[in-house]
Amino acid sequence: MYRSRVKVERVPEQLDPDPTRVIPRFFGPGDEKRLRGIIERIRALDRSEVAELVRGLRRGFQKKHPDLAMIVKSNYDTVKYLIADERDLEMKRRLLIGAYFTMEYAIESAALFNPSMVPAIVQDEADVGSTRFVMSLRATGEGHISSAVFRRGVIDRDNRISIKPVSHHSRRLQVVENREFEKPTYQMRLIEIGAMGTFADEVLRYLGNTFNFDELKLAIDAVWESHGFALSHTETVDKMIALSRANYDLHMPDLNDPSELVIFPNSDAESHGIEDMRLVQFHSDDGGICYYGVYTAYDGSNIMPQIIETTGFHSARIRTLGGRYALNKGMALFPRKVNGRYLMLGRLDNENLFLMRSDDVFFWNEAELLIKPKHAWEIIQIGNCGSPIETEAGWLVLTHGVGPMRQYSIGAALLDRDDPSRVIGRLPEPLLEPIDDERVGYVPNVVYSCGGMIHNDTLVIPYAISDRSTTFALVSLPELLAELTM
Repeated sequence: MYRSRVKVERVPEQLDPDPTRVIPRFFGPGDEKRLRGIIERIRALDRSEVAELVRGLRRGFQKKHPDLAMIVKSNYDTVKYLIADERDLEMKRRLLIGAYFTMEYAIESAALFNPSMVPAIVQDEADVGSTRFVMSLRATGEGHISSAVFRRGVIDRDNRISIKPVSHHSRRLQVVENREFEKPTYQMRLIEIGAMGTFADEVLRYLGNTFNFDELKLAIDAVWESHGFALSHTETVDKMIALSRANYDLHMPDLNDPSELVIFPNSDAESHGIEDMRLVQFHSDDGGICYYGVYTAYDGSNIMPQIIETTGFHSARIRTLGGRYALNKGMALFPRKVNGRYLMLGRLDNENLFLMRSDDVFFWNEAELLIKPKHAWEIIQIGNCGSPIETEAGWLVLTHGVGPMRQYSIGAALLDRDDPSRVIGRLPEPLLEPIDDERVGYVPNVVYSCGGMIHNDTLVIPYAISDRSTTFALVSLPELLAELTM
């Protein structure tokens, strides 16, 4: 439909969803009455049968899930409150009960898409002229529940892309349950979600300037009990607990390969999906480097912008973004501070692209309109396709636009390096639009990216094909910048 004046080379590498990649997750087949019945039937089994069933589980699943014992024990802990004389149960029977409340979930059986790509922090093993990279992708399985997964790869001196083989194991980072909170930050977020009031004030008075989840739960229970467990406080209690669970830490000290890692929904806010992470390698003023990834948490009705912070994927912090402009989908962080402040791109009104500024990476209260839909291929809405990329000419921003027949295309704009609110140029036509079999998929007529990178004067764009698979395109950076600065 449109003809780009910038040459784009599509490459043959493609990442397709793999239904063999599975993780164990909790399985709750019914209400408490049914769960108690299942547990009683397991308790009726004789010891020899229990032992044989546990041996069979180890033979059938241990190789695929090295953490199997820990996982089924965790799922047993979830239901043990239903067991009156739980102390009488031997360990093998506890593990078996946990296994009956565990299921395998194929994390990417439906789709593997919306990629984001950044240079790896450590480049020691890369050959001369090559760049090691890390990718985040959105994996979707049964029930359209999305997770964040990762891949490693190398781009060589000739711009050939190779993806490292995926680990045989798919493992969820372990949630650090008794996480710490700072009262001022927690209170500010309660205000933003409309949960502050007399009840919340009383709870916070029980707590110190820092507190953990257990202390918060005890304070809530104490205040609620003093109010006679009045139903009128249920919504506030639910919001306070949900907010605390949306901010958590993850840990997996023995992780050897980021492709093993699966960030599956861990909180109520994420219950229906972790969507479209925009990964960026962030450089701090003190010389430190980390990865940030801004993503959308979806609970089936509401969305909440979240951010992950990690240096090497062995541990990570998950936090809810706050502030009046921490809303909507597709927020993308700049890779460094500009003029001493954090900057973020976002589509706050479902239609236009905004520039946000903050002194705190977790709170966003300043925003200004940056780019409006203008050209035919983006008339419905415009947004970003990942974090801005710094070049000598300015900040290169990949954009997405929605045109007729709800077709998604990828374009580009250039912002001033010192004053990113100034738009130097933007392409009148898309760099990439869906062609041929790229039009076919779960959501037809879509090409979409959550972030590209520069390698050897080449812009590398990983992009999704109609919400089903992922592939790559290469663009000459000098040619693109010349077009944007005409």
